[in-house]
Amino acid sequence: MPETASPARELAVQVATAGLDKKALGVEILDVRGRVDYADFLVLMTGRSDRHVGSIAQGIEEELGKKKIAPISVEGMSAATWVLLDYGDVVVHVFQEDARQLYDIEGLWMDASRVAVPEGEAGARPATQVNRAQADAGEGFGDDEPSADDDEDRSEEE
Repeated sequence: MPETASPARELAVQVATAGLDKKALGVEILDVRGRVDYADFLVLMTGRSDRHVGSIAQGIEEELGKKKIAPISVEGMSAATWVLLDYGDVVVHVFQEDARQLYDIEGLWMDASRVAVPEGEAGARPATQVNRAQADAGEGFGDDEPSADDDEDRSEEE
C-alpha cells in the first residue's frame, strides 16, 4: 500500500518514538491494513528485561495519555515477558528477546510492508542486530565495569 498519512499510521509512529525514548530495541512498524480486521498497524519492540519491558509499556501509555489517548486493553504487564497494548487500529507488542524470537511476529507478517521508524536511534534496527553490534563493540549487557555511555544514560534519566 502507498505511504499515506493516516491517524493510525501517525499513532504507530508516536508509539515507536515513545518506545525509543525508553531505549526499546528492534522497533518495527508493520502495516497490516487490509490483511486483518483487528488492527491497521502492529508496532513491535524489545526490552532487555521484565523491568525494561514494563518501563517501555508504561512510557508508551504515559506519552499517549498526555494526548488523551488510552489503550482499550493492556495484557501481560504483571509478568512483562510480552506486553500487549491495544489502541484499536494500532496494536503494540513489547517483548523480551526470547519471547520475540519464539512468537516471531515479523515472520508471520513477513509480507507486510514496513513503516519507517524515526531515524537516528539504535532501536530502529532489529533487536538481534542491535545485540550483535553491541557485542562486537564490547558493550554486553552483563559488563561488570560501567562505561562512559552508562554515565550519560544515568544523567539523562535523572
